[in-house]
Amino acid sequence: MDYSIRTIRADEWEKTREIRLAALRDPVAHIAFLDTHEAASERPDSFWQERAEGASESGTGVRQFVAEAPDGSWAGTISVLVERPSDEVRFGEAATVDQTHIVGVYVRPEARGTGLTEELFRAGVEWSWSLPEPRVERVRLYVHEDNARAAAFYRRFGFVATGERVAVPGDESAQELEYELRRP
Repeated sequence: MDYSIRTIRADEWEKTREIRLAALRDPVAHIAFLDTHEAASERPDSFWQERAEGASESGTGVRQFVAEAPDGSWAGTISVLVERPSDEVRFGEAATVDQTHIVGVYVRPEARGTGLTEELFRAGVEWSWSLPEPRVERVRLYVHEDNARAAAFYRRFGFVATGERVAVPGDESAQELEYELRRP
């Protein structure tokens, strides 16, 4: 099936909520996301409306890309956060250079292994490199130490482990590993 990769629109908050809730029901959600289905499903419509607005083309500092099927359904998503050294830290270590941070990666089970994840990552990385001054120097992400499948994909895509680790919020015994992709 052919998919188009695009930025979400602000009025697509219901689809934004639906794919996020689907991601949080995935069997590996507990090691892939810092959120739970229970918490997300209790959030009011206003939360999802603001989230979609902020991650659309009219927003600043975040882009959410989706893989849309010809029938309008969404098969996958990825979000990219802009991080500047002067910004408040959202997760992990503070930015030391202008960078972006990939989060919220999810592809529905029936679309996995089709190249869709690569297309979503390509869109997110290309958007990162296209940002105006100050120029983004790297793209980073974190992966749970037990999420070997995701880590293997990130390495195949060109990300390398930096050696930085942070404790998983709510589970200080587990670690998230930082990976980066430097500007070519």
